[in-house]
Amino acid sequence: MNLSTHQAAAAGIDLQRKISVKFFPAPLGLAPPWVSPCSGSRPAMGLRPARSMSTTVVNAIVQLRQWKQDEEPDIVARTTLITAYSNAGNLKLAREVFGGTPLSMRDTVFYNAMITGPDNFTFTSVLGALALIVEDEKHCQQMHCFMLKSGTGLVTSVLNALISAYVKCSYSPLASSSLLMGAAKRLFDEMPERDELTWTTMITGYVRNDDLDAAREFLDGMTENMGVAWNAMISGYVHHGFIDEALEMFRKMHLKGIQHDEFTYTSVISACANAGLFKHGKQVHAFILRTEEKPKPDFSLSVNNALVTLYWKCGKVDEAREIFDKMLSRDFVSWNAILSAYVNLGRIVEAKSFFKEMPERNLLTWTVMISGLAQNGFGEEGLKLFNQMRIEGFEPCDYAFAGAITSCAVLGALEHGRQLHAQLVQLGHDSSLSAGNALITMYARCGIVEAANCVFLTMPYLDSVSWNAMIAALGQHGHGLQAIELFDQMLKENIVPDRITFLTVLSACSHAGLVKEGRHYFNSMCGCYGITPGEDHYARLIDLLARAGKFSEANDVIESMPFEPGAPIWEALLAGCRTHGNMDLGIQAAERLFELMPQHDGTYVLLSNMYATAGRWNEVAKVRKLMRDRGIKKEPGCSWTEVESKVHVFLVDDTVHPEVQAVYNYLEQLVLEMRKLGYVPDTKFVLHDMEYEHKESVLATHSEKLAVVFGLMKLPLGATIRVFKNLRICGDCHNAFKFMSKVVGREIVVRDGKRFHHFRNGECSCGNYW
Repeated sequence: MNLSTHQAAAAGIDLQRKISVKFFPAPLGLAPPWVSPCSGSRPAMGLRPARSMSTTVVNAIVQLRQWKQDEEPDIVARTTLITAYSNAGNLKLAREVFGGTPLSMRDTVFYNAMITGPDNFTFTSVLGALALIVEDEKHCQQMHCFMLKSGTGLVTSVLNALISAYVKCSYSPLASSSLLMGAAKRLFDEMPERDELTWTTMITGYVRNDDLDAAREFLDGMTENMGVAWNAMISGYVHHGFIDEALEMFRKMHLKGIQHDEFTYTSVISACANAGLFKHGKQVHAFILRTEEKPKPDFSLSVNNALVTLYWKCGKVDEAREIFDKMLSRDFVSWNAILSAYVNLGRIVEAKSFFKEMPERNLLTWTVMISGLAQNGFGEEGLKLFNQMRIEGFEPCDYAFAGAITSCAVLGALEHGRQLHAQLVQLGHDSSLSAGNALITMYARCGIVEAANCVFLTMPYLDSVSWNAMIAALGQHGHGLQAIELFDQMLKENIVPDRITFLTVLSACSHAGLVKEGRHYFNSMCGCYGITPGEDHYARLIDLLARAGKFSEANDVIESMPFEPGAPIWEALLAGCRTHGNMDLGIQAAERLFELMPQHDGTYVLLSNMYATAGRWNEVAKVRKLMRDRGIKKEPGCSWTEVESKVHVFLVDDTVHPEVQAVYNYLEQLVLEMRKLGYVPDTKFVLHDMEYEHKESVLATHSEKLAVVFGLMKLPLGATIRVFKNLRICGDCHNAFKFMSKVVGREIVVRDGKRFHHFRNGECSCGNYW
């Protein structure tokens, strides 16, 4: 007869006894463990079973071993064994069966069997195990009742285990943390004796439930200075960002003579790293070197790992590497810390070299490297590494997918990004916050702002990164008013904007020409949100004003800045001068840039273009000669488009692409149709002194035109053409695509180095404001 656990619970202990007879019969001549050896009958109600049953226990073990050869014992058999061992007085074997039973198999009857006759140690172990699976206060109260019935209500170790159960249950999102912590505190108050574990458990519980004041009250109420409890309090302060309080606690520990250990040091060093307090962190480092003459290996490893993180987060990567190189033992944390240092500071060449040197790699290693490549513009390498990771047997997590999706955003590889999105859904990562944020950016940078918005609206949870990504997406596509509306909605959702939020809002205002709104948001940064504008914020404001031709106001802003203007400020001003032909101010901005960034090609190109537009060819020649003399080469313009999951790249005056001649022929036919609608090539964008006819030929070889025409040739009728360019789109190409979109009756989307242009039916989404 097969009996379920629930049937056993209903029938009670008698049924368990019958089962034990069936599966573990006593040897011939011996009675079952609950039968009196004298009377041969069952004992009267309330009498304890006989305990001199060693032969029966041995027989049970033999039977259990025999069974294990055939099949794994179920929960009924395990419960019966615990009952038999407990009744025979062999609690050690009962504990072994209990400890060897997986949590997933255990039920109420199983726990009841273990609690029927334990000693203090067993009861503590059982309560500790139960604490792992309790879900609400009711379970804790049941455990509390068992404890009182057992007579162990005054045993410190048992009470500690019960307090731990209440505290751990309070972490559950479905539980009432205040009620459970209140119950734990009542137990604490009633305890006749408390030890270090008691205090530490309570302090940790309040810290984990974000009640630092209560935790500190407990700490201050301690009669003894217990280092573990102080460590828990310091760790809580660090975790919640209260750096000053954490450092003050560390100082008080020292003054009170409380012994520091590796947990103390790692928490304090982490506090300094998170707050950028390099001098404080270095002082702690010096203190450790003075006081810890012969640190244990575990101490050295954890503290050195924290020090490596401190130094690189404070910009001292080379010093971090020195600490790493001197470490006698290293683990994944050590290696990944140095890799993260190189990646976060953009030292990708060193990161790649270090990655190859690593003796082992875990999932975090691959994820850091993939994300680092993507964030630093190495999209193709990021995707290759993602594929290599999978080949080597690593199942990517949502963060690894986020890195790969960001790589697609860099490349504009829409189809590849869509495939990764589908895989995310299949693997159950579609609710991931990091992956969702990456998808918003990917779809936006691949030209489909509608898909980005769909991801944003369907994400189960949004953080400030999500809102920033969507505001940036709308701004890049020229939807400035919608970006501002989304920002206002963000505020209504009580999401606090950060410095990145204002960068995206200011950019959106700049692209849409919303000068008044841009001024307002810039001024509100400090006045309303306590955010001091950085140079990048000032650069966006200058860009906003210069694009609108408000040079006098832009100059006033530059003069009123609380620091010396750097390259981003003068670049924004020079770009505006180039757009509006403000030669004098443009030359002034270029001269400052020559001083700050003499090797940057963009300054020479913009200045040369300004002279060329004004017909000052002698000045153009001087700028180009200066470039040659300084060994500066202009970054070549290139454009690319994706057809059937393959990226096709075109250069200016391209002769390399295998189908380029067919592209030139089709472009010539399209231009004939475009001229009928009024298109006239704008030769002022040919920045060379040559005959008019030659200038028209030069305009026809621009890379963005070749890529768009190739897309028209290869993609299905009605499909949107999406082209990406590394530099700013040419003015003539911008005009040509408006006519081209009308001739072919298709949407053409071009992403240049600054923003997106959507050409539909002879118009552009930028409204010619770019």
